[in-house]
Amino acid sequence: MTDTNTNNDSIEQLNERLTRFARDRDWEQFHSPKNLSMALIAEAAELVEHFQWLSEEQSYNLSEEKHEEVSLELADILIYLIRTAERLDIDLLKAAWRKVEINESRYPVEKVSGSAKRAEEYDL
Repeated sequence: MTDTNTNNDSIEQLNERLTRFARDRDWEQFHSPKNLSMALIAEAAELVEHFQWLSEEQSYNLSEEKHEEVSLELADILIYLIRTAERLDIDLLKAAWRKVEINESRYPVEKVSGSAKRAEEYDL
């Protein structure tokens, strides 16, 4: 097993390892965008279960055990997200930066500060 404390801090490195993991097990045949996106949403639902019925304050103050469980659910989500992007040849960082720029245009600070409405609910 590889040391999880090594300096593997890029999406590219993680993607390479995940791809190798799937290929070594002959699982890429199952890793279609459809299947991966379904797995991603299932993992997101598992994340939500950890917070169901908690107050806002409780959601910030998880026990050590619950914090670790949430950490692993988030990791599952990230893994499926990276695999889906890889299968569709999408650069996640480039797409995320583009989306931030779009959101900055859709939600100008001077119009939306302190409000949580959807974009179409603002008089922009």
